[in-house]
Order: sequence, then C-alpha cells, then structure tokens
Amino acid sequence: MKTIDDLIQDGVAGKRVFVRADLNVPLDGTTITDDGRIRAVQPTIAKLAAAGAKVIVASHLGRPKGTPDPAFSLAPAARRLGELLGQDVAFATDTVGESARTVTAALTDGQVAVLENLRFNAGETSKDDAERGAFADQLAELADLYVGDGFGAVHRKHASVFDLPKRLPHAAGDLIATEVGVLKKLTEDVKRPYVVVLGGAKVSDKLGVIDNLLKKADRILIGGGMAYTFLAAKGHEVGISLLQKDQIPVCLEYLAEAEKRGVEFVLPVDVLVSVDFPDLKTKAPAHPDLVSSDAIPADQEGLDIGPKARELYAAKLADAGTVFWNGPMGVFEHPDYANGTKAVAQGLLDSDAFTVVGGGDSAAAVRLLGFDENAFGHISTGGGASLEYLEGKTLPGLAALED
Repeated sequence: MKTIDDLIQDGVAGKRVFVRADLNVPLDGTTITDDGRIRAVQPTIAKLAAAGAKVIVASHLGRPKGTPDPAFSLAPAARRLGELLGQDVAFATDTVGESARTVTAALTDGQVAVLENLRFNAGETSKDDAERGAFADQLAELADLYVGDGFGAVHRKHASVFDLPKRLPHAAGDLIATEVGVLKKLTEDVKRPYVVVLGGAKVSDKLGVIDNLLKKADRILIGGGMAYTFLAAKGHEVGISLLQKDQIPVCLEYLAEAEKRGVEFVLPVDVLVSVDFPDLKTKAPAHPDLVSSDAIPADQEGLDIGPKARELYAAKLADAGTVFWNGPMGVFEHPDYANGTKAVAQGLLDSDAFTVVGGGDSAAAVRLLGFDENAFGHISTGGGASLEYLEGKTLPGLAALED
C-alpha cells in the first residue's frame, strides 16, 4: 500500500489532491459536539498542504437520502477544520457541480477546500456499479491524486471510497496507515492475555466479531444492551431490557463454544434498572434500582452494569496484555448510567496492556466522560470498520488502496 510520504516524495506541489476523509461528526444543530474525527485527519491534510498540494477534502455526514439536506451540511466541519489548520478553508456548496468546480479551480498551492456532503449525490452510495462509477468519474475530474484517509468509511463500497481510487494515482493517508497497523497488532501479534470488551445496543451487530475473536481472545466481557440477549439465553428474566429473541440460539452457541475453547465469557452479575428510559437532553435524575442480573423485574429495563460487575470487569482487565474495547456498558450519556462505561475505561488505563478503543460510541464516551485520549494506546475513528476488520472481512476501501 503506497503511503502519503511516497506521494510527497514523488512531488505534490501544485497538484490537486483529493483526500477522502471522515468528517462524520455529531452535530447539535450546527454545533459540533465531538470533533475527534476532524482532529484525527487534520495532520494528513496539513502535511499535504505544507508540501504545496491543492487539497480537496471530501466526506459524508449522516444518512441523507441522495439529495441535499441542510441538516447534514459539512459547513460546520469545514469551519472547524480551518480552525485546526490555522488557515481559511474554502467550502463548495455542492459535490461535483459549479461550486465544486469553481472552488477547486481557484485553489493555490497549500490551500484547502472542503466539498459538500458526498451523500447529497445518490451516486455515492448506489449499489449500481454504473451509477456509482459515473459519480466517481465526476469526482476524478476535480483532482490529480487520491489519498484515502477516512478509516470510518473503508468498509463501505461507495464511490469516493472504492471507485475513485481506481481512477487516480492513490495512497493511504497517515490515519489509515496507523489504524491498519493497530488492527494488525490485534490479529497478528497479540500480547496475552487478550481481553475483548464488547457493548452497545444490539448483539446482532457484534456476532461476526465474537465468532472470530472466540478463536483469538482469552476473555470476552459483555455489557450494554447486547448483554441482555446473552442473559436471556442463560434463562434469566430480562424485563423490558433490549432483547433480540431471534439471536438467543446463536448466543447459546457462542457460550458453548467459549466453554469448549477455554475462553472466559463474562456477563454482568448485577445491573442498574429503571421503569423509564432516562431523559438524555435534560439529564434529570433517573433514580435507578440495583438488582442481580438474574433477578431483573419484569417491568424494568437494564441500563448499566452494576457495582459488582464493574469490580469484576476491572479485575478481568488488570492483568491484560492487550485490550480491544468496542461499545459502552450502558446509557453513558446520562450520569446515572455512566459508571459502567467509566469503570471499563479506567480499567484499560489501570492495566499495563496495549489498549485499543474501537471508535463509535466508545470513543465518544472517552471524551464525554473526561478521560485523557492520549492515555490509551489507540482510539480508532471507525467502529464499524474496526469490527469488520476483526471479523476477517475484506474492506473495500482498503482493497482499493492496495493495488
């Protein structure tokens, strides 16, 4: 895989370099609530600009339906990128139209422009190869070189991720190179004990990674909404907690497979429950009840792991050599249900392990709960991409950069 340094060595001054970034940041109106992904790609953009490239940055944001939607504009991300770069960043109000052509044509060496949300064009996400290719052709007209650095999108077979690098000389940005290097440490050169912590809402989102990691991990700790399907598989009442009944048979298979392989499969021993889901806007006091995980009342919903589970998980992390964590332990956005996620984050920091926070809500929780990001071994910018890599899948965006 060619690197950005290879491109710079060959010469990028005066050339238009298309950087497929991941600026898919959470917004409250037009206010960015977590700029982690912008900060992650900023060094690549700055390096290209310093080398004299005319840098064209493109990304998706949210899930617009192939047409412009002001709620998903990348304008706030462009402004924040300019602040981080310490220079004005031009903004095109379309993707391949008159504004994009005018803005990119006006760039001088070292300047940066951001295109509007790629998903405002239906060709970006189309499953039709011809439609997707036609959009990639239009994007290719804007640039001379391509740099893939949007790790959070490399598991998508989208025009700007998969088709465009086939049309331009291409290389991987520093962020993607770092992410792939870290993931190789989790699959090829693992220091043991290898502990995997999985949370989040749906067990179905994690089945593939559990299946693959049962062959590699020494311990798997389960929390979040997905824990209740495993608890139900063990015959426990889970009340009105998140539950995927259709996944109970496969959960039973994984529990049996873990026992067969000698992999510790750890579920919460106690949980915080409530009749009402907490108000995440006002953060009003929730008054949770604490119950054993095998005694959840029929009218209650599990919303976080309890103090005994927190203590247990911390102990299981203490002697780890490698830890991969993806998914919160509860509704961490509310202070009454954040302690489980806090305990896991602190457990990673208290261990001497190489620690990887697998993007998505886990990365957001680290920042929201006030942890020092630099204290972790690595915080990924792509939760879904990380999981699919660990499942052993071929990621289209990485495959496109390999040739």
